[in-house]
Amino acid sequence: MPSPVSEIVVLPSGPARVQWRRSVRARRVSLRIDPRGGDIVVTLPNRAARTAGMALLMTNAAWVAQRLAALPGAVAFTDGAEIPLHGRPHRIRHAPDARGGVWMQDGELYVSGDPAFLPRRVTDFLRAEARRSLTAMVQQKCALAQVQPGRITLKDTSSRWGSCAANRNLAFSWRLVMAPPFVQDYVAAHEVAHLRHMNHGPRFWSLVADITPHTKPAMAWLRDHGMGLLRVGA
Repeated sequence: MPSPVSEIVVLPSGPARVQWRRSVRARRVSLRIDPRGGDIVVTLPNRAARTAGMALLMTNAAWVAQRLAALPGAVAFTDGAEIPLHGRPHRIRHAPDARGGVWMQDGELYVSGDPAFLPRRVTDFLRAEARRSLTAMVQQKCALAQVQPGRITLKDTSSRWGSCAANRNLAFSWRLVMAPPFVQDYVAAHEVAHLRHMNHGPRFWSLVADITPHTKPAMAWLRDHGMGLLRVGA
């Protein structure tokens, strides 16, 4: 029988949701924590049985419990919730009778319309703001590095803040818009540098240093606070 896509599994630390995945590329059973939803993701090769996944899960139950406990608290997009925007806290305020969609004002994020649409409208606003901010930064960095990018897209990734494809297309996590501007500046510079050097060699890092002064503090910030961005809107 095929494994269920999702189920609640009782671990020594308590019940937890497990997402089952099959992959033709996987050579072994693996597990990870999805920080966005707080789920355990078990990936099985095509011929592996569910029992192999359960065995790995139970063997690493203590590690799983530790990782789940370390996750920052989830912040839903609801009236009154506080979320970061460009590194500064903003309180979500539902304004049902107002017009204008979503707008920022005096450290607050106002959302008009039906409350049922509030989470989607906040997400759409943040994605649009991320596109505006990151596109401007990419253009600035490309001018400094004397390179030309392909298409710029936004994604909701859980392990990479940005990427550069062989066709010169750049992709960024829209959640970067919640990070301080110096962090966005570094990630934009990092991916633009890949347009010249598709590696992490000395010349790559030298170019990064030439087009942004924020490498070390931004990397430290993402290490310490990046997980929290994945929990916003969860």
